[in-house]
Amino acid sequence: MATPSPQPPQTNGKTTPKLFETIGTFGRKKKIREAEAAQGIVQEGKQAIDGNEQHPVFDTSPESFVLADGEERSMIEPGMINNYDYQELRKILINWINDELSDHRIIVKDLTEDLYDGQILGKLVEKLSGQQLAVVEVTQNEDFQRAKLKMVLETANRLLGLDGQRVRWTDKGIHNKNTVEIIHLLVALIRFYRAPIRLPPNVQISILIIQKLQGTLHKRVQTESLTEAYDELSKRAEPRDAFDMIFDHTPEKVHSIKQSVAHFINMHLSRLNIESSPPDDIDPHSFSDGLNIVFLIGMLEGYFVPLGNIYTTASVDPIAEAVGTKETAFKSHNYMESSPHHKLHNVNVALELLEDAGINLRNKVRAEDIVNADLKATLRVLFMIFSKYKNVRY
Repeated sequence: MATPSPQPPQTNGKTTPKLFETIGTFGRKKKIREAEAAQGIVQEGKQAIDGNEQHPVFDTSPESFVLADGEERSMIEPGMINNYDYQELRKILINWINDELSDHRIIVKDLTEDLYDGQILGKLVEKLSGQQLAVVEVTQNEDFQRAKLKMVLETANRLLGLDGQRVRWTDKGIHNKNTVEIIHLLVALIRFYRAPIRLPPNVQISILIIQKLQGTLHKRVQTESLTEAYDELSKRAEPRDAFDMIFDHTPEKVHSIKQSVAHFINMHLSRLNIESSPPDDIDPHSFSDGLNIVFLIGMLEGYFVPLGNIYTTASVDPIAEAVGTKETAFKSHNYMESSPHHKLHNVNVALELLEDAGINLRNKVRAEDIVNADLKATLRVLFMIFSKYKNVRY
């Protein structure tokens, strides 16, 4: 007699799930979890590659800062963290650094976390300046990090020609991960070395400053400008004038201007035994250290520029210098190959002398452009001198 097949037990009219069905359910759930995890990894990787991470909002409230009396702290106002222009500027700066340091296989993802110790900043300054910095490569010691960062910033400030009053960053601020100070430094490097990128113009950020006075925390908000009005190549945008139109659209007139200006300059500087340019052309490198401009304006205005005010390696007759005989004093003058800092100082002296003579070029010419031998900027300066003094004869 055949044995009947066993029937599955009944529970409240429902059939108990079979084992393979239960395993199948677990398998589907596992696949869903794996897919979600994979999607998260892909999204995280995409954000890292795009370099468009959002700066984290501060978890610590200002009231929880531990400050000594008179001490102050600053932070980006939380409401400004996701500001579009600010985030776009951060993204552009990150991409620029990664492009500059691609040969070193360095990838920056966050300005604050990656630059605060001076390691990557040092590599960036070396790449831009072409100078090797005498600093240790890698260090985890905080004191060594601070010492290295200080040396990197001192080098950067010297290359940029900045003194203490005009510097908007400190080794303490950057090491404490002050994003605004880091951005100020990077923007200054971009402007000075004329990086071929466009910065978003007029980016401003609100800074919340907390100060402790007599045991009480005081708050204030100030607006910080991170960029100004720039056109391409990080050059300050100014209204265009007739010189811009001639230089950009009529090259034949530019050649004629070069000839006239070169003849004028050589005629005057030859009295100091100085050859500044070819007879019919302008070589901007001859003026990049500012010396020829300083000597030219001194000749035209009829005064002697003390050599102590500029960087030279002059061999000067002290008697001739004392009586102000320019022809004799400069006769044996030999120029040195100045550092960018020395060149920048000389050019700024020249622009100040021109301003005293009634030629104000501060809104049209940057000293950095002259140092970098930019033809248009150099020719503009020389043409303005020529226009004012072309009828001067000796």
